[in-house]
Amino acid sequence: MSNAFAPQPFDALDDEFDLDAEFVDLDAAPVAGFPTSDPLAEPRASLQFTAPGEPSAPPMIATPVPVGGDYAASLPAAAFNPVGELVAGASAALTPSRGAVEVSVPRIAIHVFAERQDTLASAERAGQDRRLSRATTQIRVGGVPAAVEAYRHEPTPPLVIVESMKDPQTLLWEVDQLAEVCDAGTKVVVVGATNDIILFRELMRRGVSEYLVAPVDPLQLISAIGDLFADPAQPFVGRSIAFVGARGGAGASSVAHNTAYAMSERIGANTVIVDYDLPFGTAGLDFNQDPLNGVADALTQPDRLDPTLLDRMMVRCTDKLSLFAAPATLDTDWDIGPDAFEEVTTQIRSTAPFVVLDLPHLWSGWMRRTLISADEVVVVATPDLASLRNAKNMIDLIRHGRPNDAPPRLVLNQVGVPGRPEIPAKDFGNALGVHPSLIIPFDAKLFGAAANNGQMILDAGAKSKAADAFQTLAQIVSRREMPTTTAGAKPKGGSLFAPLFKKR
Repeated sequence: MSNAFAPQPFDALDDEFDLDAEFVDLDAAPVAGFPTSDPLAEPRASLQFTAPGEPSAPPMIATPVPVGGDYAASLPAAAFNPVGELVAGASAALTPSRGAVEVSVPRIAIHVFAERQDTLASAERAGQDRRLSRATTQIRVGGVPAAVEAYRHEPTPPLVIVESMKDPQTLLWEVDQLAEVCDAGTKVVVVGATNDIILFRELMRRGVSEYLVAPVDPLQLISAIGDLFADPAQPFVGRSIAFVGARGGAGASSVAHNTAYAMSERIGANTVIVDYDLPFGTAGLDFNQDPLNGVADALTQPDRLDPTLLDRMMVRCTDKLSLFAAPATLDTDWDIGPDAFEEVTTQIRSTAPFVVLDLPHLWSGWMRRTLISADEVVVVATPDLASLRNAKNMIDLIRHGRPNDAPPRLVLNQVGVPGRPEIPAKDFGNALGVHPSLIIPFDAKLFGAAANNGQMILDAGAKSKAADAFQTLAQIVSRREMPTTTAGAKPKGGSLFAPLFKKR
């Protein structure tokens, strides 16, 4: 067992420690925007250890700081960079909203040693998050001293998160003590109280993987862990958007197909529809395509899937829209385990930026896992009591399984059926605690003609309210704006400059 963090040359923030710009937060990463091209910096190897008894290099911060003293005042004047806080502040202003963190953490063990109650709560919520579902998290009280004592008698896991509210000098001393009992290759994340670039760099020089400034929230912890274990060799992973009906006949499949079509044709994003309703799926009918056994074949042999095989299983509907149609036969009893659905969904997500999951109206283990693990969930309901009850049960379960994500989106479909008593949209949303993201008016003639002709609403009735609704929902779930003009189209004046010379 090696026993000390090896002091390394004064380092810049290399790729291993850079936070992705998408997840930058001023409190979580106080120096995320600091320039990485420091002329004084030298390359630094990843976490290493020295032999027992080997002396450590003197730390950069050599001036003792009395308890309660001003740490910044004790630093040499050359240590300050007035641009650092400005850049970090600008980066924090660009931080995405809650729920935008998308990471994948492998099957590892994570030990957390925290001192503050809010850090313990954040670590517990992070451990329950869907993005850490494959990892095993242990949370203990005591900070760095408790970690040092624990690892004198047990091996260290791949990741250790420790918290210390001590002054910088004491924190560095505690990190040195922790290095004495850590195994080689262990990644260490330190949560501290001081927001300072010099302390950050000194911790990096000692081999610490990441430094966060308290208080930290669950998404900051998840983002930091995901960045440490991100594998650049892994294929691209698109966002999964799951559509599920609150009851049978709510129109969830129709909403999913039309929304996916709007994402591909109006927004211009490559999209894949996966019809998981194996015996009764309608994706092939809605797009006027011969049903193939694509999804069924993939689910029966998930271990053999590769990009070439996936491409053969898909039906290309348009240049930017592909379809995994269900076989829609009753000859087979579809008894498939949750792991197969998870593996197939993961493989398909590597083929396009957006994957729309058309889920059947049933309840099973794989349905529960798919809804909780999806990046976005859309519950489609009709304004009646049965839909209200089922939608509430679904939304409550999904909220409990996704504590750090935004709640599922609610779409009210078939609103305004003549002669049918309906629950008002406002009352429906208040009962669920989720206001409807979209209300789609009932139009039997338009939807019936589109279904019978194998068309989407945007083609069958481009100027209808339903078409506008699907385009709006496509922008909401994709988080992309509609292009101002269609690619290749010219303005009515026949020239790009025609509006400038229009007579007033």
